[in-house]
Amino acid sequence: MTYQEPDQNGYYGQFGGAYIPEMLYPNVKELKENYEAMIADPKFKEEFDGLLKDYVGRPTPLYFAKKLSEKYGAKIYLKREDLNHTGAHKVNNTIGQILLAKRLNKKKIIAETGAGQHGVATATVCALMNLECIVYMGEIDIARQRPNVERMRLLGATVIPAKSGSKTLKDATNEAMRHWINNPTDTHYIIGSVVGPHPYPDMVAKFQSIISEEMKWQLQEKEGRENPDHVIACVGGGSNAAGAFYHYLDALDVNLVAVEAAGLGVESGESAATTALGTPGVLHGSKTILMQTNDGQVVEPYSISAGLDYPGIGPIHAHLFDSGRAQFKYVTDDEAMTAGVELSRLEGIIPAVESAHAFAALGKMDFKPDDVVVVNLSGRGDKDLETYIKWGNY
Repeated sequence: MTYQEPDQNGYYGQFGGAYIPEMLYPNVKELKENYEAMIADPKFKEEFDGLLKDYVGRPTPLYFAKKLSEKYGAKIYLKREDLNHTGAHKVNNTIGQILLAKRLNKKKIIAETGAGQHGVATATVCALMNLECIVYMGEIDIARQRPNVERMRLLGATVIPAKSGSKTLKDATNEAMRHWINNPTDTHYIIGSVVGPHPYPDMVAKFQSIISEEMKWQLQEKEGRENPDHVIACVGGGSNAAGAFYHYLDALDVNLVAVEAAGLGVESGESAATTALGTPGVLHGSKTILMQTNDGQVVEPYSISAGLDYPGIGPIHAHLFDSGRAQFKYVTDDEAMTAGVELSRLEGIIPAVESAHAFAALGKMDFKPDDVVVVNLSGRGDKDLETYIKWGNY
């Protein structure tokens, strides 16, 4: 097995699979068969690529960050996913999945969202394709990501608050899963990350792999080689990281750096550093690493970032951690916010708070002057202005 592809049962090493209620098996089987047929269909590829180019605005630039490079002593490039339509990488996946939903003749679309970027991307493609859209979002996230909530509503989506548990991403995912279980025939669930039952992690990773596909030819143009020395990306569930890592997973000379949210500190009790604090278990339909008590109850995560405030990671990342293929780093709220302000001041780019975690990892690494580093700038910071204002240290 390569690092890219799960086995026939959807496992990456010991992680993955489909742990789902019996009534969802027909849905997941239908999804898997149609997804595999669809991505092999040249007509799908043509339509998918066409929408990414003309609607989303791809390819996104690979930008050489001169002042950031001078500060950290390496050649640092930014993969500008923040310049996509809707402001983040999430739309790469929702374009692919909405085409699948149309192929399956589904009438309703549901989604979960934390930071709101996946919700906006789902509402966007539902408006494009004239499909009903329902987005589940934690009550706390609705309050801290108000601009994205209003964007979803403006696009015609119904936003339903998740009021249980921590009232964040985990709970929104729980509610979306319940809806899908109760409405299996007419509804497609667009999962926003590389989580959930097989084939979702594989499907989302493949739709997001456009990120590293572009990076390879862009680096060839700029550096005369396809492979960087380091690729850095933030990880909650991990879809932007899966996309940025995808075409380098089996290139063992490329150092893959996954950055998790440490919140108030890994050992503070207020953290979302899953690989530091978690153990193997089942969450949202797959076996992965998650934060849980000794008797298997999910431990509530915490991060200043709504998109990283999740108690698990996708099974592909659990395998990368378990096998040692990727290096995992942990960044606190303050470190992330400081890095976000630094990028704003040095390069004139305000990153999403999620993406700011990836930039904070630069200060935790040792580089050689000729190292080529790509940081995946997964989203723009417009949605997080209130968070920056409340933090205030700028």
